[in-house]
Amino acid sequence: MPRVKIDLPERFVFSTRLDIRIGDINYGGHMANDAILSLAHEARLRFFKSLGYTELDVEGVGIIMADAAIAYRAEAFHGDQLRFDIGLTDFNRCGMDIVYQAVDDKTGKEVARLKTGIVFFDYANRQVAAMPDAFRSRFTP
Repeated sequence: MPRVKIDLPERFVFSTRLDIRIGDINYGGHMANDAILSLAHEARLRFFKSLGYTELDVEGVGIIMADAAIAYRAEAFHGDQLRFDIGLTDFNRCGMDIVYQAVDDKTGKEVARLKTGIVFFDYANRQVAAMPDAFRSRFTP
């Protein structure tokens, strides 16, 4: 099976720093493989909040994660601080990909790359929705 390859976007549109918590550590003494997805979720939430949105209300519709991919690059440990840079790629009618690069804030070493496929979702009607034009126009020419 080929390794997951996640290309970085041409530009990042948001950056935030997150601490590695004790609950993020596994029996090997480093960050657990599932913890990075939880940290990316926090970074995504902060990104949407910086735009005045929540994950349930982006111009009247919510978002839902359709898929996720992670490529691990290095270990991270309790007390480390990771900088999450976020970029948006592969826009389509109903969604886009969010690409995250997690970097150790002290050493500059890349810890992981992630991609989450995001689809806009009408939670009231339980169905996929079109990406709001007002959101799209913030990030596409």
